[in-house]
Amino acid sequence: MADLFSNAAERSLEQGAPLAARMRPRTLDEFVGQSDVVGPGTMLRSAIELDALSSLILYGPAGCGKTSLARIIARVTKAHFAEISAVNAGVKDVRSAIEQARDRLGQTGRRTIVFIDEIHRFNKSQQDALLHAVEDRLITLIGATTENPFFEVNAPLISRSRVVILSPLTDDDIRHIVRSAVADKERGLARPVVLTPAAEDRIVLSSDGDARTALTSLELAASVAVADDRGIATVEVDHVAEATQTRQLTYDKTGDAHYDVVSAFIKSMRGSDPDAAVYWLARMINGGEDPKFIARRMLIFASEDVGMADSQALLVAHAAVKAAEFIGWPECRINLAHAVVYLALAPKCNAAYLAVDEALLEVRQGAAQAVPDHLRDRHRPGAKEYPAYKYPHDYPDARPDQQYLPDGLVDRRFYRPRTG
Repeated sequence: MADLFSNAAERSLEQGAPLAARMRPRTLDEFVGQSDVVGPGTMLRSAIELDALSSLILYGPAGCGKTSLARIIARVTKAHFAEISAVNAGVKDVRSAIEQARDRLGQTGRRTIVFIDEIHRFNKSQQDALLHAVEDRLITLIGATTENPFFEVNAPLISRSRVVILSPLTDDDIRHIVRSAVADKERGLARPVVLTPAAEDRIVLSSDGDARTALTSLELAASVAVADDRGIATVEVDHVAEATQTRQLTYDKTGDAHYDVVSAFIKSMRGSDPDAAVYWLARMINGGEDPKFIARRMLIFASEDVGMADSQALLVAHAAVKAAEFIGWPECRINLAHAVVYLALAPKCNAAYLAVDEALLEVRQGAAQAVPDHLRDRHRPGAKEYPAYKYPHDYPDARPDQQYLPDGLVDRRFYRPRTG
């Protein structure tokens, strides 16, 4: 009787759940995207189907299918699925899940998958509490994270698991998921809906590869669309615009997205593409990046990549730094854009940058070199015995025939100006 009530309660919960939860894939064949990871013939899919899976760390952006994949694995392998959120769980919760897994295995022979969402939020002691259970295969750990696990997850836990990198869903993937939700009469939208092509495009664009965002937008848009006499609601682009408001592009100021966008920004300026450089600048602005950080990166770039080809670039970049400090958002975006376009269009020369790094390598790894006697400070006892120093301004071209490098490096060249 209890099972009947439990099943009825579970069905009620499913029916009242958000569209994104109702549309979770139940099998590997229903799983959309990540074909290079779990598609037919892949190693991970074979391991899942053969029930030979080791612990996993699923690393990917929000809405790419990490939780859904973990639930599918539990379903396929018939393992008990225990879910822990790293946001509000502690060591006590981890140990309790492990003890329950031990009892379950001993009493029924059924193995346990412990799924930890946002595992990067666990501190070292919380992660360490998992080590022995994972190593002994008392549990199969599936951790999900949007942060690079090689930075955020302890090395011992990484070594006992397989890191699986999931990509953002493509536009085609999102479109397929949205159309499935419209067509699925059992788990999809609560009422008949027609989605116009423009509305579908807006949902796909605003989702930024996040299936949960796409389905939430669809559900909200469908809820405000008015049904006709036949009870069919047509979702227009205006309904979607009302539901989505603004497009939220992935940008974490301390995570991989931050470093990826900054890298693209620098490389676009280095490649003399002002359009791309301004686009990546806009991504950082929209993501709430510190304007002083952006300006500092440009100040480095002015000498590292433009250098002697246009020394004025350093002054322009320095002015952008001062503008970022003095003005701030939103007005300093204009100053930053001015500097970005200037740096992108400037000629490029990294000779000074290469020169100092080569000189540093010589200083750190080469033989110790003495200062030539004629260059030594002459304000000391015995300085009068040093050879005469030729004062450059006494010569017409200010370049007397005089050695400046140490004796052991007389013919060494560090600065090699670019020609042509």
